[in-house]
Amino acid sequence: MSDALKHECGIALIRLLKPLEYYKEKYGSAFYGVNKMYLMMEKQHNRGQDGAGLASIKLDMKPGQRYISRVRSNKQMPIQDIFAQVNDRINNELKANPSLVNNVQKLKEEVPYVGELLLGHVRYGTFGKNSIESVHPFLRQNNWMHRNLIVAGNFNMTNVGQLFDDLVNIGQHPKAEADTVTVMEKIGHFLDKQVDKLYKELKKEGYTKVEASPKIAESLNVAKILKKSSKKWDGGYAMAGLIGHGDAFVLRDPAGIRPAYYYQDDEIVVVASERPVIQTVFNVAFDDVVELDPGKAIIVKKNGAVSVKKIMEPLEKKSCSFERIYFSRGSDQEIYKERKKLGRLLFPQIMKSIGNDIENSVFSFIPNTAEVSYYGMVKEGELFLNKQKEQLLLQKENQTPERIKEILGKRLRTEKIAIKDAKLRTFITDDDSRDDLVAHVYDITYGSVKPTDNLVIIDDSIVRGTTLQKSILTMMDRLNPKKIIVVSSAPQIRYPDCYGIDMANLEGLVAFRAMLALLKEDNKYHLVEEVYQKCKAQVGMDDTEVKNYVKELYEIYTDEEISKKIAVLLSAEGLNAEVDIIYQSVDNLHKACPKNLGDWYFTGNYPTPGGHRVVNRAFINFYEGNKERAY
Repeated sequence: MSDALKHECGIALIRLLKPLEYYKEKYGSAFYGVNKMYLMMEKQHNRGQDGAGLASIKLDMKPGQRYISRVRSNKQMPIQDIFAQVNDRINNELKANPSLVNNVQKLKEEVPYVGELLLGHVRYGTFGKNSIESVHPFLRQNNWMHRNLIVAGNFNMTNVGQLFDDLVNIGQHPKAEADTVTVMEKIGHFLDKQVDKLYKELKKEGYTKVEASPKIAESLNVAKILKKSSKKWDGGYAMAGLIGHGDAFVLRDPAGIRPAYYYQDDEIVVVASERPVIQTVFNVAFDDVVELDPGKAIIVKKNGAVSVKKIMEPLEKKSCSFERIYFSRGSDQEIYKERKKLGRLLFPQIMKSIGNDIENSVFSFIPNTAEVSYYGMVKEGELFLNKQKEQLLLQKENQTPERIKEILGKRLRTEKIAIKDAKLRTFITDDDSRDDLVAHVYDITYGSVKPTDNLVIIDDSIVRGTTLQKSILTMMDRLNPKKIIVVSSAPQIRYPDCYGIDMANLEGLVAFRAMLALLKEDNKYHLVEEVYQKCKAQVGMDDTEVKNYVKELYEIYTDEEISKKIAVLLSAEGLNAEVDIIYQSVDNLHKACPKNLGDWYFTGNYPTPGGHRVVNRAFINFYEGNKERAY
């Protein structure tokens, strides 16, 4: 993706089902869980670079012994930082007491993070400052073991204000109006209530407080707590939690917006945001890793019992299609095939743009996430070329050995045009010279394109168009092509996201700006005022009754008209080459990614009622010049 776009976080949960001695004997280390967690978090590094955190719980510790540990970092390399801290703590303990290496029980008692239950999180903050307070996991502490709660998630809630007010109305005093805090406190509230209820029942049966504690842990109904807690949640989420005595859970939203996968055997239960992470780290097959169904939670009790429970009625499944286009690792076998198909499906539009002149066209991609869709585009180009060769070879006239050799020698012209200079990305400069810096983020391969050539560059998406305008098109123009065709394997991004991707403002989207420009040209800008009034009229309405009136503005124009205007907006002054912008169609997106039909950022069809309220608020903010976020 040429535009910098922050996105959803990654979660990793590990529960060791055997005593630590087992892993020491079989794998040679009592740090098996910590080592695997490090690998899982690194394999999901693509999902988060702003912060990282790790929490662990040790089972069956005596009073006075530390059983919860947590470390978080918001440094430049947060995963490496937290595990450097973990490593330092472990090494210091071992240096002070070398005999711990051979005494696993003592190691568990004395050394932090050597536990049976671990929860990791990599964060890509969608808004706000990247303070350490914003880094997961979050911890709700209590002296009662089973009232301790650790929460980390990949999520955004659209109705944080409502959830906050609900907590205030039951007498709580939340420290912040943030979705992570409100979600954790909501779960914590019903956890407390169930603990109180269980204690009262056990007290009637004659148990002392000390005797009641393990009974409460045993009887705690995690599914019931999650059902009550999540009743009013509106958003996309994969929510992971640990309870102090050793229960654990991961809950997925009822529309399946955010991803979650799990694997279980007799040694371990593991949950992550991506399937190939589990496959690679634990060396298991594709079919061994199971997708957690929407509205369900995988629950691991302290005694190791694993169950998958329905928490909410599932909605129509609308898993995020951006996962397939961009966010998830392309090493997933399904995602790899889908991204190639996205490239293949674009080829007819490309041929139209180049006037079928495949001989005078060079094909490339913008590094690096568009590379797989580039392979698909090239594959389709080769098939077209093979048909062309076949037709030429079947011609009987003027067929000479030289002519046949020439026909067989035809190849699709592919080049590595752009090379990203990653060192420049973190350089900080003043605003006046920033544009010049951005223009040099990529290096180009000179001499790879002729003045008579069309240059076709595929990207995975065009969101704001900033990098394209200020860097890529200017850079490509230096190669002196006749025409530059920029191809997006994703459709036009027209609406804000409110479930985890950093696309909160409409005016930041180049498709929205293009639509407004067309309205001005056609003397139809008064329709913007009309839509604004319709949006204002819906403020305060129940979310289920709110409609997305912004759609009415987009429906005035065809996709092609908006794409052409985007090309005009992004063509900087002084460009010599003609510029064309091609976007994937929504229909083709669904053909390529049939299991991930969430497309609200392209179509405005939000999978939860809160999404329509968010797009309303985003449009009102745009019209009023309000820079606040829509959720």
